[in-house]
Amino acid sequence: MKKILIINGHQYYDEVAKGELTQTYIDKASEFFKNNGFEIKYTHIEKGYNIEEECEKFEWADYILLQFPVFWMSVPWIVKKYFDESLIQGRQYSSDGRSRSDASKAYGSGGLLQGSKYMLSLTYNCPSSEFNNKDGFFDGLTIDEAHIATHKTFQFCGLEALETYSVHDIFKGDLDLELELNRFEKVLSKNFLQK
Repeated sequence: MKKILIINGHQYYDEVAKGELTQTYIDKASEFFKNNGFEIKYTHIEKGYNIEEECEKFEWADYILLQFPVFWMSVPWIVKKYFDESLIQGRQYSSDGRSRSDASKAYGSGGLLQGSKYMLSLTYNCPSSEFNNKDGFFDGLTIDEAHIATHKTFQFCGLEALETYSVHDIFKGDLDLELELNRFEKVLSKNFLQK
């Protein structure tokens, strides 16, 4: 049985970030994984966590799904704190890979969670047109390039990236949530069911 850790990286702010959209995506993902025979564990960062238990979850999981709203072009600060506490203070999953006896071992190649994979699922206020656009706010960066720090955090620990999902213009007022959830499920199917 495949094992997945679903991490809710939402951080509550009244009026602008109450967490309903993040929870909707968590619920959709949970339903998808249950229907496809996955064993699931959860972490809702804002509700608190035990560092030792989080380390056990990371070691247990074949896959990690990190769902979060993008705040100031990155993860909410509680997610960074969670990474610092779980991935560094917990078990030191971030051995940098270099070796004094083998110069061919490159920096960033020694992650101790190798063999596991992860997926980012992002909720954004900015329109998708700002990515892959040399004249856009992100200067031509793709969605993944704009989230290089989060990707590199997981890569440094040895995890392999799956396709990222992102929903945009969430405050515009015309979000077709049913359409987006269908698109989300297609990305889940591609990432977790196809060989």
